[in-house]
Amino acid sequence: MNTKQYFPTTEAIDHAATVLSEILEPTPFMKNNNLSDIYDAEVYLKREDLQMVRSYKIRGAYNKIRSLSAESLENGIVCASAGNHAQGVAFSCSKLKIMGSIFMPVTTPKQKIEQVRMFGREFIDIVLTGDTFDAANSAAIAYAEENGKTFIPPFDDPKVMEGQGTIGKEILSQTPGKLDYIFVPIGGGGLASGLGSYIKAMSPETKIIGVEPGGAPCMKAAIENGGPIELDEIDKFVDGAAVKKAGAKTYEVCREVLDDIVIVPEGAVCTMIIQMYNKSAIVVEPAGALATAALRFYADKIKGKRVACIVSGSNNDITRMEEIREKSLLYEGLKHYFIITFPQKSGAVVSFINNVIGPSDDLVLIQYMKKTNKNFGPALIGIELAAKEDFEPLMKRMETHGVQYEYINENNQLFEILI
Repeated sequence: MNTKQYFPTTEAIDHAATVLSEILEPTPFMKNNNLSDIYDAEVYLKREDLQMVRSYKIRGAYNKIRSLSAESLENGIVCASAGNHAQGVAFSCSKLKIMGSIFMPVTTPKQKIEQVRMFGREFIDIVLTGDTFDAANSAAIAYAEENGKTFIPPFDDPKVMEGQGTIGKEILSQTPGKLDYIFVPIGGGGLASGLGSYIKAMSPETKIIGVEPGGAPCMKAAIENGGPIELDEIDKFVDGAAVKKAGAKTYEVCREVLDDIVIVPEGAVCTMIIQMYNKSAIVVEPAGALATAALRFYADKIKGKRVACIVSGSNNDITRMEEIREKSLLYEGLKHYFIITFPQKSGAVVSFINNVIGPSDDLVLIQYMKKTNKNFGPALIGIELAAKEDFEPLMKRMETHGVQYEYINENNQLFEILI
């Protein structure tokens, strides 16, 4: 078979659904009233965050592993993952009582590493290597080849794609009528290609919108380039979708089944994580918020439509929440940082607070040390606004009172050093 011409068939995905019925029940497909009201649409969430391993990755992993020969299972398996694929493989190893080696980037959140250990128990060992998924992936492939073990790809494999495609099968059976749009997150493309193949075969009028994080748009780059290319750098914040290079097989499918790809900034993802928790009591990881975060960029097109969003996972480390809140505030224009030069005289800082900080503004950071041998001294100031429209009045007050400042939100290098 020419791998570049491979497309998951409905028959293959139906078979994968039968295999997965050994361990899984269909996940809920739930209308979300908050998002429906915001976008004046029927917005449904496919709750893959409620899987036993808290992500959809179990589908592809188990379907692939169950397709292996007894000899391959006896020799053991190997995978690479930033977390969710690893948990699916780990669970499968424990369920089938086979040994697995799981390679993970050293940057993987501690919570995900601990979850992998819990699901795999004595049937897996974890190897932390490389700063990115791609580095861990290369190491895992080399280890599998050297030791005669079977490598379980996270996305670029027919059986993995077919397993992920069962989500599309479930959605069509759960949708109350015509489905206009599906928003699906993309890392390497396994979910989008598997689900997309099934949906386009069974409901060709449904538009499939892929969603990638702004810091790792590997599938969009592949489609624009005419084939997968490795991105020079990626932002690893959306760790479940931070992939440098799309799959060769998944690219061939995605370029045919996707109607569009939306690139969502990391800050918008953070806003959606907070919104889903506060408004719907749903805990999602950054990759799990990609699909719903994309709705704001499609607001005009989805009005009055029936829309599905894949909530792909909920393996979020609670220790990241302060960072998530910070990124959201910065993106929404609600938090601003300045280096302000104060005259070295009594009351200078108090005067700034009284005359420049507005009644609804919140001074959240001030780092200042008086230097007695100089006429002026710098201070790092952080201000949180009640609304983004308050920024212009703030700047006008600073100008009116002759404040000397440097705005550092947009100076990435200086911002990273100071904040």
